[in-house]
Parts: sequence; C-alpha cells; structure tokens
Amino acid sequence: MFKRTATAFAVTAAAGLVLAGCSSSEGEAADEATSGSDAMAGGELTLAVFNGWDESLATSLLWENILESKGYTVELEYADPAVVFQGVADGDYDIVTDVWLPLTHASYIEEFGDDMEELGAWFDSAALTVAVNADAPIDSLDELADNADAFGNRIVGIEPGAGLTATVQDAVIPTYGLEGLDFITSSTPAMLSELDTATSNGENIIVTLWEPHWAYGAYDLKNLEDPEGTLGEAESIVTYGRAGISEDHPEVAAWLGAFTMDADHLYDLENQLNGQDASDYADIVSEWVAANQEWVDSLTA
Repeated sequence: MFKRTATAFAVTAAAGLVLAGCSSSEGEAADEATSGSDAMAGGELTLAVFNGWDESLATSLLWENILESKGYTVELEYADPAVVFQGVADGDYDIVTDVWLPLTHASYIEEFGDDMEELGAWFDSAALTVAVNADAPIDSLDELADNADAFGNRIVGIEPGAGLTATVQDAVIPTYGLEGLDFITSSTPAMLSELDTATSNGENIIVTLWEPHWAYGAYDLKNLEDPEGTLGEAESIVTYGRAGISEDHPEVAAWLGAFTMDADHLYDLENQLNGQDASDYADIVSEWVAANQEWVDSLTA
C-alpha cells in the first residue's frame, strides 16, 4: 500500500478573554462565537484511492488540495477496491470518490452499503470497455473468438479484484465463447505498459479498459462492440463516505454531494499527473488548480 500524508493546516480559534467591564452575557456570547469558529475550523479526513484508477487518483488529489485550503488535514490511503470498501464501512477511511454504479461495484455496495453513506454522483457517462488498437481486424466482441490468433490469444486485464475484471471473467468471456484465450490480470500500470509497447510496435492488442480514461487521448483505440450488453450500460461515478460523515463534516458532505466534473477537466488533470512521481503530485495539482481557479472555486461556493 502506498501512503502519503499531506501537510496539515492547523486552524485555532482565539481563547475567549473576558475584558474588565464585560457583562456575563457578553462573555457567554464570546464563548459561543469561539465554539462556532472551532466547529468550522476543519478536521482530519482520510480519502481512499483505488490503486491504478486514474480518475480516483485525480479526484482525490483535487479534493485533498481543496480541503486543505479550507483548513482540513487530509491523508490519502492507496488500496485495492476490496480493501477500500471494507475500510470505509469500518470507518477507517472517510471518503472514496470512485464508486461505479449500478454494475461495476454493485457487489461491494451490496456487502458494505449499509455501513456507508452515498454522497452524490459526479460523472454520469462512465463505461466499462474492451478496447483494441484502432486498426485491429475486428470491431465486435462476437468476432474475437474466430480472430484470437491476431491478438496472441490473450486479453490483457487489470487488477484481479476489480469489478471490471469480474465482469469480463463472469459475463464477457462465457457469453462470447472466449474461454480459449488467456485472460491476464495483474495491475492497471502493467496493462498500460503492454498497451504502450504494442501500439508503439504496431502490434494488435486487446485490453480491458474504461471511460473516462486518459489512454483514449494518448493512443489510437477503438472499443469493441458488445451486442449482448455484457459490459452494461453507461454508469455513474459516485462518492461515498463512512457512516456519519454528514453529521461529523456537513460542509464537506455538502461539497462532495454537489460535486460534478466534466470529461475535459478530468482528462486534463489526469494527463498532468500521468507518469509523474508521486512526490510531485501536490505541486502538479496546485498548478492545475491555479490554472482552473474559477472552476475549482465553484466547487465550494
């Protein structure tokens, strides 16, 4: 697990000093004002990030920047989806921004949803995909079994525990008779590395992917048609929090509940982060926020 702790911004309210000559009611009013200031001063939050999921990374880093600017102390925890959902349900993590519904993460919500709080959807046209290089000799999944040799008889997947992996394993492969192909699962970075190598060498490759993803801007790809609908319809990307997040941090819950991000902003931020060292993320996001300040400010207006 990769872990990065953000710099804390401590905000403290002034002690209530009762000046000579102040009435008791004035002193009480000052104490109440001080207490209210403390309540608005922020707090500690842990955001869970899915390993290898670029939209999870981009949105989490964006909100880390925003929340820290508002006086919160933010920590990012990186883990695979199963660990993240368990951690949010247990209260170890406060927020996860990358829950795909109604299909991809349905099993996790069924298992852990009662111990989580849905805050709101921020992207409504996400899709699971099986993609190939644009000049590949097929256009549809129902052509793949007869043309498996053109792809080395392999499908390159992502993490074994990902919802996309389960969908391909349990629905795509049996529906289209692809049991004769090797379905290779390792990690998203490993898949992207193979995609980069194959496209650079002019070779055919078939990968499991999803939209939104920066790879569609970086490589010449096409999604294979899915006439049987095994990959599902367009999905929403939803932010969830631990149980009680709205009571403990109503301001944060309201911001995230109203949060939306269009594809142009998302792809731009993802591309800025792509291939960069994690130690540079904070500076990259700060520069991106400065370049998009009006839009970022609107998220907490």
